[in-house]
Amino acid sequence: MRRHHVLTFALLMAAFCCLPLTAQRLLTLKDISDRSNYPAQIRGLQWIAETNRYAWPEQNDLMVGETGRRADEVLLSFNRFNQSLREADVPRMRRFPNIVWVNEHVFRFNHGHKLLTYDLRNHTVTRVHSLPDEADNATVEPSSLATAYTIGDDLYVVSDGEHTQITHDGGNGIVNGKYVHRKEFGIKEGIFWSPEGNLIAFYRNDESMVTTYPLVDIRQRPAQLKEIRYPMAGMASEEVTVGVYDLRSGKTIFLKTGEPKDQYLTNITWSPDEKSIYIAVLNREQNHMKLNRYSAVTGEFEATLFEEENRSFYVEPMNGPLFLPGNPNRFVWQSQRNGWNHLYLYNTDGERLTRYTSGDWVVKEVVGFDQRGSNLFFYATEASPLETHLYRIDIRRERMHRVTTQKGTHQVMPSADGRFFIDRYSNADRIASRINLIGQNGRIVKTLLENKDPLEDFARAKTIIDTLSAEDGTTLYYRMILPPDFDPNEKYPVFLHVYGGPHVQLITDSWLGRAGLFLNYMAHQGYIVFTLDNRGTANRGFAFENVIHKKLGTIEAQDQMRGVEYLHSLPYVDKDRIGIYGWSYGGFMAINMMQRYPGYFKVGIAGGPVTDWKYYEVMYGERYMQTPEKNPMGYRNASLLNGVEDLEGRLLIIHGDMDDVVVLQHSLDYLKEAVAKDKLVDLFIYPGHEHNVRGSDREHLHMMIREYMKQHL
Repeated sequence: MRRHHVLTFALLMAAFCCLPLTAQRLLTLKDISDRSNYPAQIRGLQWIAETNRYAWPEQNDLMVGETGRRADEVLLSFNRFNQSLREADVPRMRRFPNIVWVNEHVFRFNHGHKLLTYDLRNHTVTRVHSLPDEADNATVEPSSLATAYTIGDDLYVVSDGEHTQITHDGGNGIVNGKYVHRKEFGIKEGIFWSPEGNLIAFYRNDESMVTTYPLVDIRQRPAQLKEIRYPMAGMASEEVTVGVYDLRSGKTIFLKTGEPKDQYLTNITWSPDEKSIYIAVLNREQNHMKLNRYSAVTGEFEATLFEEENRSFYVEPMNGPLFLPGNPNRFVWQSQRNGWNHLYLYNTDGERLTRYTSGDWVVKEVVGFDQRGSNLFFYATEASPLETHLYRIDIRRERMHRVTTQKGTHQVMPSADGRFFIDRYSNADRIASRINLIGQNGRIVKTLLENKDPLEDFARAKTIIDTLSAEDGTTLYYRMILPPDFDPNEKYPVFLHVYGGPHVQLITDSWLGRAGLFLNYMAHQGYIVFTLDNRGTANRGFAFENVIHKKLGTIEAQDQMRGVEYLHSLPYVDKDRIGIYGWSYGGFMAINMMQRYPGYFKVGIAGGPVTDWKYYEVMYGERYMQTPEKNPMGYRNASLLNGVEDLEGRLLIIHGDMDDVVVLQHSLDYLKEAVAKDKLVDLFIYPGHEHNVRGSDREHLHMMIREYMKQHL
């Protein structure tokens, strides 16, 4: 490690010792919220249905391009669009709306609560239906455009202009048609249309046995109580079932998912023939998953296709079966059973047929199949843990090919036939955003958006991405941002930004190394800004993540200290002026680091911190910590309340008073313990905000962080 430090210092000396102070301007807090300082985008860029043509709004006209050499042209002028609205007795619009292509000639869009279609062949606007003002969670069936939605805690559907109430038991702890299990296990919604649009599967969540938790809304006069259902670790959890509504008969059946009732029903997937529903059923301990099939007609259990079990740690099903186009008896399954998330092919008898991918890297996300089902596209970290590239599997030959070639982080949209891709990418080497049209071999067919540095008028803060070694030799990535006028002969304070928990990766090969403008702003304020992704964070394999199991805050802190030790070795770091900041899990880590390693951090800022895991919710908390009854020592050691007496330095806790993720009790209990231990702790509450500070108040949050560091560091 010492050779590495000497080499880094020598390179920095060469890079900076002879450079004059920059004449370009520094970032301000106003600049952080100015969208022109972020990478350019092409708003609404998408493929037109099942064609090799793509469209996007430009200066309020709808433009069209194609994969050949033909020049871009106007597909629909904004004036003609508004004329068609007027002819249909629909109020004009001020800008081109977000659209979804129904077929190559027709797109749909929303105007207020109305769903409308536009036919390019005859320039006609058709009203499909209107939703009530209080409707929420609207989910449109792609072909018929029937729409399922919720009002309050009940589920409704509108089809052919007729509104039908599907459930009538919502309220008093019963919730229909909304996400469940607090959005864990990849769950994002609660309404699932069948492939042909004849049926709707939906979650029914019975939370009546879950303890209510009080939030106080001070925006009312007088303040009003807002109760939420919040299942804390080890306490009663929600009981979820799955209903199936038949639009033709108007009847609802419920799948017989059995006992125990507090199991997790994840990744609801329809069979291509609409006759069955697949559910990855996970036990509450989250160490045993069964992929079950149920009849969508009778609700009866049909079969368990296979099981995955990990008694030592946990199983985390994030994706359901993905059926091969034209082959309803075969599907792709994602699993990290061998330590890395990979793709497997199964048949509907539960027999594993082949393994499509393998290696010490992660399949991050499946994009989908081409029209014929010949190729499967997915993102993976095969090139580097810091990069995201598109790959394809040739289904017949079972061969993997890398599609994107430019170094960095890619986000793509494949054409229907899979021959072309709209590829947007960035990297840490000054590619803020570039959009290319590429072929299957990665060759650039056309550049749709040239890269432009949105910060070209600002002073450049140098970003370094490199590696350190954990105590066991594991490679850890860090990012260090140096002030624009950095002088290696001076000493600088450090602003250490931390998260440290599962499902998050702070450092990637993308624009600014994924640091964002606020961290660069802090570098412009004269800090060395440092971030390290410790063991326990995302996209490095199951062993890298699960090392924190049942002992949150221990291994992560050890790894973060490797970063602090490295900072201490640098001659231009003032080791007596290191501040640490994090939010949520990062807030937990900020306080955790100050207490485990007193004297190393002069200042800490913890936003929405978990201070005691027994106050956190069941789904996430029990996955990583089990229950307080089964893992009392782990909870005791992870509780920040048990180390308050070791706190040194100035600590500011920030919390939203309506936080329904990390409830305010975490911070209040910590303050109570700080009073008991004669420790001075500062607190700032953001009224009306939930688990983060968003909107216009975010600039105030950034000002708060800056000023607290400035005053005390």
